[in-house]
Amino acid sequence: MRLFSSRAPRASVAERPGARHPVLHALVGTWPGRAVLVGGSVKLASLVSRSLIGSVGGVEIVGSLGTLALLVGLAYFLVRLVSIARRHLLWRVRRKLILSYILVGLVPALLIITFGLVSGLMLFGSVSQYIVTTRVRTAVEQAQFLARTCAIELARLTDDADATAFLERKQSALASRYPEASLAVVPVGRRCPGAEAPPAASPLRPARMTSAGPWLHLEPPHQIPAWVPCGGFAGLVAYDVRTAGAGAQTQLVVRAAVFADGAAPRFAVVLDLPVDERTALRMRDETGIELRDISATDPRPQSARAGARVVELATDGSAQQRRLQPSWVAMLDFSDWETGRTGQATLSIGMSIGEIYNRLSPARLGEMSFGQLLIIVLIVVGILFLFIQFVALIFGLALARSITGSIHELFVGTVQVQKGDFSHKIEVKARDQLGELANSFNTMTSRLTSLLAEMAEKKRLEEELRIARDIQMSLLPQGPLRMPGLQMTAHCSPAREVGGDYYDFFAIDEQRVGILIADVSGKGTSAALYMAELKGLMLSLSQIHTSPRELMVAANRIIAHNLDARSFITMTYAVLDMGTRTMTYARAGHTPLIHLTGRGLGRRAQILIPDGMVLGLKFDRGEKFAACLEEVTLPLTAGDLFVLFTDGISEAMNADEDLFGENRLSTLVEDHADLPFDELRERILREVRDFTGELGPHDDMTLILLKVEDALEQVDRVEQVDRVGQVAS
Repeated sequence: MRLFSSRAPRASVAERPGARHPVLHALVGTWPGRAVLVGGSVKLASLVSRSLIGSVGGVEIVGSLGTLALLVGLAYFLVRLVSIARRHLLWRVRRKLILSYILVGLVPALLIITFGLVSGLMLFGSVSQYIVTTRVRTAVEQAQFLARTCAIELARLTDDADATAFLERKQSALASRYPEASLAVVPVGRRCPGAEAPPAASPLRPARMTSAGPWLHLEPPHQIPAWVPCGGFAGLVAYDVRTAGAGAQTQLVVRAAVFADGAAPRFAVVLDLPVDERTALRMRDETGIELRDISATDPRPQSARAGARVVELATDGSAQQRRLQPSWVAMLDFSDWETGRTGQATLSIGMSIGEIYNRLSPARLGEMSFGQLLIIVLIVVGILFLFIQFVALIFGLALARSITGSIHELFVGTVQVQKGDFSHKIEVKARDQLGELANSFNTMTSRLTSLLAEMAEKKRLEEELRIARDIQMSLLPQGPLRMPGLQMTAHCSPAREVGGDYYDFFAIDEQRVGILIADVSGKGTSAALYMAELKGLMLSLSQIHTSPRELMVAANRIIAHNLDARSFITMTYAVLDMGTRTMTYARAGHTPLIHLTGRGLGRRAQILIPDGMVLGLKFDRGEKFAACLEEVTLPLTAGDLFVLFTDGISEAMNADEDLFGENRLSTLVEDHADLPFDELRERILREVRDFTGELGPHDDMTLILLKVEDALEQVDRVEQVDRVGQVAS
């Protein structure tokens, strides 16, 4: 017997007879698939048409529509694919827990580490960029100062030869720091408004350009461009060196152009300081920053002189070391010497974090600087953080494995139970809540077999009790009592499957009938067995004794020897003689009778309670019972109504523990005595059920109604019975 319903797994699409392949069905049998096919076909046709007839407005529109349909269909399939993948990948609880731990624990830690690294890189990059631009600005200012000094000293000379010698000496002096520094004196023919007149003792008027230095990068300028103001120029100039293999490479040079003093300066001094290997080496040694490649945007730099060499800024560090160093860029403004237009050069720089940090924090503590100490502390904290994160990851994965392993075992166990295998056991691996759950599952499955056996036994007993109930109901009179001058109806409903209430009719002769109602103490099977025994006894005694008192005395004598000492029987037995129109009855401890007299104004119900003890008590041989038992004879008149009932009617209890009672039953009979006979019975039963409410009956309920008819009612009822019999036949 299965506790859970199970269904056989449905065959996949590919396994069903005559089914199409799922991919083919998705492309042909769904609207997104058809959109992909139609959109792809339209797009392909538009591409072919464009190659054959060129771009046409209609073809472009159709191609756009095809692209739109293709994208919509692909987007739908992508969403479905993601949904299917998520459903299959995250079906296991273990994967959900691992993914949750990664998202909650690992990813934030990685983001924090990444944020710190990026922040440090930006900080050191900004510092490096500031240092590079400051060094370039210092070099520009120094070149401008040197050029102005040369111009002042040249203005004091009177001979061109002296000027050439002066330039040679000046360049030699600069070569110690700037080996490729180049100087040039350029003739100028312009006027500078607002400048002071030249000194009268300055006869130097260079008629041609004079230069000193290597000038390996650019040709010495023969004139000063018109865009250069009288105040001079100092800044960066970019130029391209073209090589056969690598193409054009951008180079930078610091250039300063200073005019001689006066309203009409006769010459200008131009000083070039190329940015070369020595400059990069000095930058690295002094700051820890390595200069690398240079690239320039528009305007394109001018071309270098023929044979100019390419300056390799990268120092002697290995290529692997340069790859390990983080890179940054510095943006430098440059000017085109010919046109004066400005642009930006991008200078790639490599950062040695340790050297830069040491120079930013030069304070020393013993043999190491304060910055080195902080770096060591940060490294130790970072390693400790990574170690803790790694340990937490291992513990998290182990915990997820433990939890999900137990859940998976429980899932497998429930599947086995669903299949009907109650012998499956789960291995208990831990002494925790999940282990207790697994142990409880094993206990549950071990008890299921006994529970199923108990259920089968209970079902068998219920079936036997149902059969016993049918048998007990068959012991009661079947069908209505048919006797001239008397009308009777009855009802009996056990509180359980079987009960101890009993009623019966005994035909003594053509004019007399015996009416019996009894209640065996207790409920259930034992009371039902005594009730069956009582029926056989009363059938026999009713044929021997016509007096109710004599019948009960004889019945008590027999029952007292066979009834359990803890049980007893209450009974009312009446003999109705329609010939003499009398009713003789006796009551052995049973509930009272209710008698409603015949028709007339002011009809009142009487509660009849003659003396009598219950049957089955073993005080003596029956003398006490016989002495107490009283027999009463009542005359019968047309319309008399008698109500016989058990204590299940009068002692019915509601939620407030109030009893229904004989008085309420008497009033109910008085108020509704004119109802048809069967309706009166149903009205009484309905009132009792409404009174108890949701509590329901707590004892067997049995009710008998007897009504004496007059002659007219008797004839009518006989005719109705005859008509019913003719229709039935």
